Amino acid sequence: MAGEVKSTRKCSISLEELSKHNKIEDLWISIHGKIYNVTNWAKHHPGGDLPLLNLAGQDATDAFLAYHPLAASQHLHNFFTGYYLQDYAVSQVSGDYRKLLSHFTAMGMFDTKGHTVFFTMLLMAVLFCSSVYGVFCSSSPLVHVCCGGLMGFFWIQSGWIGHDSGHYQVMTTQRFNRFAQILSGNCLAGISIGWWKWNHNAHHIACNSLDHDPDLQHIPFFVVSSKFFNSITSCFYDRKLNFDCVARFLVSYQHFTFYPVMCFARLNLFAQSFFLLFSNRKVPNRVQEILGMLVFWIWYPLLVSFLPNWGERIVFVIASFAVTGIQHVQFCLNHFSSSVYVGPPRSSDWFEKQTIGTLNVDCSPWMDWFHGGLQFQVEHHLFPRLPRCHLRSISPLVKELCKKHGLPYNHVSFWKANVLTLNTLKDAALQARNLSNPIPKNLVWEAVNTHG
Repeated sequence: MAGEVKSTRKCSISLEELSKHNKIEDLWISIHGKIYNVTNWAKHHPGGDLPLLNLAGQDATDAFLAYHPLAASQHLHNFFTGYYLQDYAVSQVSGDYRKLLSHFTAMGMFDTKGHTVFFTMLLMAVLFCSSVYGVFCSSSPLVHVCCGGLMGFFWIQSGWIGHDSGHYQVMTTQRFNRFAQILSGNCLAGISIGWWKWNHNAHHIACNSLDHDPDLQHIPFFVVSSKFFNSITSCFYDRKLNFDCVARFLVSYQHFTFYPVMCFARLNLFAQSFFLLFSNRKVPNRVQEILGMLVFWIWYPLLVSFLPNWGERIVFVIASFAVTGIQHVQFCLNHFSSSVYVGPPRSSDWFEKQTIGTLNVDCSPWMDWFHGGLQFQVEHHLFPRLPRCHLRSISPLVKELCKKHGLPYNHVSFWKANVLTLNTLKDAALQARNLSNPIPKNLVWEAVNTHG
């Protein structure tokens, strides 16, 4: 008996011991109570090493189940250390979440994608051809402005395809799915799908963490919390987010500049894509990504050049950027006004963090095409691999689960979501204007704010 007890102790480690293996050169995680060493696998992980690093030294079961199909479990034995997690237990909310996940899996919902992709691509073709036709076949400046707007709506729909193909396989094979990613992201929209996956995976794992979620790190233009005033360090960008006098000045008026900046937010996505592709970071299929970007920077400027004069060309570009800015606003509505925190995600409250950090937008079914599935943000964050055609149908089940465990299921109208976002920005802006806050000021700051 003593020998058996000794053997049991040898094969198990405490959560405290597991937490010590939380570095990129020593990265362990627990799944279903088994301990896995994924140190060498991290650099080959399709989702990047950052999601693994954010959950390192913890039980990552809920996150693993959310982002991986059942087939992925078959490969875990390659990383098993032989250790088990002591006192491993599943909370009631996690248990209910996993039951719901298993229910959806048994129903085949993760494999049934409906006709959403087909109709989205059909809409994209209509928008693109209409825009191009108007540029070539009309001499009316007003038509050309409308064509720019159509191009913006085309980019929005292209973004939904890129988003979906990054979360699950929208095509019949992985190769065709990769083609859809490069086509919708790099070739048609000028945004690296590799950058998007790197950014978006980090966002999903660390939803609304001020120092881990890149979707909240927009200094010097926007902050959603006064905690940014302390110049926190971004674990995503691996640098300090300096809240200096310039940032303070811009943030002080962020509730006024929010929509104008969103009209040109696409420029930031272009820049981020180039920064990643020409950086020293490991980028899968880098040449493929760059060639896809090159396609965009050939066809779009070429199309604009066929407009009769520089005035119409500039207006066309502004119209296309401004309309696609609607999508950038949508991204912000889902999270800016929700609960935030500082620090890495914790396995003990993964479900809770995903629900309190997201906001649903109420809309009629006929408007689903416009929101691209983001209107069911709570459902999407809990079941990121679920095709968006099922999000509306599972919404009552998710709402009931949240109610059962006393968790918020936040949902408001599109108008109210905008109001909440602006109020969040305004609150932070007024705090930034507080002259008693000892942040370095410049002459512009003092001139504008000394007398209110």
